[in-house]
Amino acid sequence: MQIYTVGGAVRDELLGLSVRDRDYVVVGGSPETMLSNGFRQIGKDFPVFLHPQTHEEYALARTERKVSHGYTGFSFHAAADVTLEDDLARRDLTINAIARANDGTLIDPFGGVADLQARVLRHVGPAFIEDPVRILRVARFAARFSEFTVAPETLNLMREMVTKGEVDFLVAERVWQELAKGLMEDKPSRMIWVLRESGALDRLLPELARLFGVPQRADYHPEVDTGVHVMMALDYAAQCNYALPVRFSVLLHDLGKGLTAQSDLPRHPGHEGRSVKLVDDLCARLKTPTDCRDLALLVARFHGDIRRGRELRASTVVRLLENADALRRPKRFAQLLEACACDFHGRLGWETKIQPDPDLFVRALAAAQSVDAAEIARCCVDSTQIPERLHAARVDAVKQILT
Repeated sequence: MQIYTVGGAVRDELLGLSVRDRDYVVVGGSPETMLSNGFRQIGKDFPVFLHPQTHEEYALARTERKVSHGYTGFSFHAAADVTLEDDLARRDLTINAIARANDGTLIDPFGGVADLQARVLRHVGPAFIEDPVRILRVARFAARFSEFTVAPETLNLMREMVTKGEVDFLVAERVWQELAKGLMEDKPSRMIWVLRESGALDRLLPELARLFGVPQRADYHPEVDTGVHVMMALDYAAQCNYALPVRFSVLLHDLGKGLTAQSDLPRHPGHEGRSVKLVDDLCARLKTPTDCRDLALLVARFHGDIRRGRELRASTVVRLLENADALRRPKRFAQLLEACACDFHGRLGWETKIQPDPDLFVRALAAAQSVDAAEIARCCVDSTQIPERLHAARVDAVKQILT
């Protein structure tokens, strides 16, 4: 029985990066041998075991065969006669198909080291086309390793998978899982660009795909259409190291512009309302976590008002705070302001424009929170008047900070 370190750990070590997790493949082993050595089996579809001390994953070398559509449509064969090269051949990219023996020797049957040096994302073999998740993984790796390019032949295979409809068999949970990981990489826009080049964006996120080629407002830089603007805003969110809900909200904040009537271009009147409906539908389809969905809906609805904050009356500011539930959820409101800042900075020539004042809403929220709701309730003979009087008191408080 021989044990090799495989996959991302080897790749990242060769790139000089810190290793997050280590995975191992066991050649010449069996479930009985692993269990007798104290390993605990966790895999159901194929034998994966946890080391008794380190709890790292050890998988028996295996091969796989396509039997039906989708990423679950595989049968696996794990046995002592499966070689290391057999196991590496089933992996997605050459840079993930490198193994390291205990003595440090590299086993690289598919040229992964050369592709690391050339900064290329290249598929291992023709079996790549059998698993649609690999489209998402290549796009995600493009976001993580932003200096890497996708090999033309690999991109062609991805397009073929889209054309044949394989991507349509991806389940919502897996799409969200890969999308969320990609959004948290250093250059998340590259994930979207690769999905667009492969044609998968049209099938997975058609609402977003529609934005490319749609002009921004006339006073914005002509080279930046709505899709490019969203990509710039998304990368700004990554530069600021914002959380996943903020990045996801930035990605979706302008969806309504894709449905602007031709006669209304390039002003996009009412796009916020259209965006809210599209965000709601998309989140339901992808089964997005609640925190991401709720913030995305708020950003779609309010990003225009927050950008125009200096122009708003105190009553409008207070109504925004109340509708955004800012008084009860101040941390989420802070994320809303972060996403709106990305919207502003995600464009060329923003330096010459009058910048929105995010601190205005921070001060306004503090002023609204300073109102003593309990005191107003005590002074109100008619309890039905409490909401109106509370709102009026908040407006008066916010007027003070606006002046």
